[in-house]
Amino acid sequence: MSYKKSKTNLNGRRSFIKNGVAASSLFIVPRHVLGGVGFTPPSDQLVLAGIGVGGKGESDLRNATVKGRERVVALCDTDSSAEGSAAKSVKRFSDANFYDNFKKMLDKEKDIDAVTISTPDHTHAAAAVYAMERGVHVYVQKPLTHNIYEARLLTEMAREKKLVTQMGNQGASNPDQLQIQKWVNEGAIGTITNVNVWTNRPVWPQGIPLKKPDAAAKPASLNWDQWLGPAPETPYIPEMHPFNWRGWWNFGTGALGDMGCHLIDIPFKALGLKYPTDVECSVGTIYTKMWSADYYPEGCPPSSSVSLHFDATEKNPSPIQMTWSDGGIKPFHPDLLPADVSIESNGIIMIGEKGVISCDAYGEDPKLYRKGEPVVLGEKVKVLEPEFGHQRKWVDACKAGFNSAEHKSLTSSFDYSGPLTETVLMGNIAIRSYMLTEATGNRRRSSYIGRKKLLWDGENMKINNLEAANQYVGRTYRKGWEL
Repeated sequence: MSYKKSKTNLNGRRSFIKNGVAASSLFIVPRHVLGGVGFTPPSDQLVLAGIGVGGKGESDLRNATVKGRERVVALCDTDSSAEGSAAKSVKRFSDANFYDNFKKMLDKEKDIDAVTISTPDHTHAAAAVYAMERGVHVYVQKPLTHNIYEARLLTEMAREKKLVTQMGNQGASNPDQLQIQKWVNEGAIGTITNVNVWTNRPVWPQGIPLKKPDAAAKPASLNWDQWLGPAPETPYIPEMHPFNWRGWWNFGTGALGDMGCHLIDIPFKALGLKYPTDVECSVGTIYTKMWSADYYPEGCPPSSSVSLHFDATEKNPSPIQMTWSDGGIKPFHPDLLPADVSIESNGIIMIGEKGVISCDAYGEDPKLYRKGEPVVLGEKVKVLEPEFGHQRKWVDACKAGFNSAEHKSLTSSFDYSGPLTETVLMGNIAIRSYMLTEATGNRRRSSYIGRKKLLWDGENMKINNLEAANQYVGRTYRKGWEL
């Protein structure tokens, strides 16, 4: 892919932020004397904005300020209600300008250095692309994008424009993961052949009919057109905002999108995985009529199981099968996991020839089990800052600049989190293809065409043995929202 470089018109303050602290020698009186201990002069502050500042967006932006060290000048949210999801951010950053359209915000607020993006999944890429085109560093909530095409787009764009990026899977910065990586690197359980990953999600409505649009029910404070973003134009759908969008494909990415980037991150990084070679799934069904399974292809199923295969890597000499399950379906105990060990609601088990490694969500509480030996507990590293410093580390890297040591040490920059997100979203291609039928619309068992192993060409982003599945690699964009 190729992108036309946008002209970045940085003023002196932004140049200072990007180029470090060389100008500090101009100060005769130490800054802490002028402003007090911990004072950061305005010229040294990262100028921040938030797109989607309710819910997780509130904590993302708050953590990015590093306890007020950095400055927030603008907020964008499609809900302007004084009691809405963005209200907490509006109160906290009372001096910031408020917008309900991120394009207007980024066009008007020329001093923005970096932006947090915590919108519904379907608008992640649109907001990130618009910001990066203007030379703005981006922090984007997980999953990085709504589809694989967008993940590849953002990955290559960040590299070309030399911008500092981070995906919001905060567990990637959890130091507990370092213990898991150490065990793998030392061959503590030998060659690994199987990985189980699971979650209790969805915890929102899913596998049910989509509510009918009702324009009259739309709150006056909600900019529905901006909320829809690239999705097909439709009147307001009740209860979609602010959370229940996750279970419908036009807006969300289901249980995999919600937790996959948190959980799959651990084995993906520890084993040095690349693109999967294939994907296959089965999904749960609901019957509200005898002998007739409910059919709602516009939404995610109530539960699913997904199998992904990966080639051997430099860290692991054997091909690997990764099995994902959601909807509360947990894996069974492998042979070397003691029978009385509880399998929690979310977690990972890596199975090797000499033992197993397990951990909870975000890589927490790693444990090593080997036959005939007592369990080995990972040394718990106490982290005093919120969310393992994931947002703060991104902010520090923005100030240090592209390709700096701080940037290279980020645990989920787009160079890494882009391919990770593509792997997560591969599962969704299989799940959506599972419901594909012949053009006749006949839903007899024999008419389903996507219920097979799908062979994946990762470099070229293409399913090789079912052309109809390739429609889910990207999406059709509403006019004005094309990428």
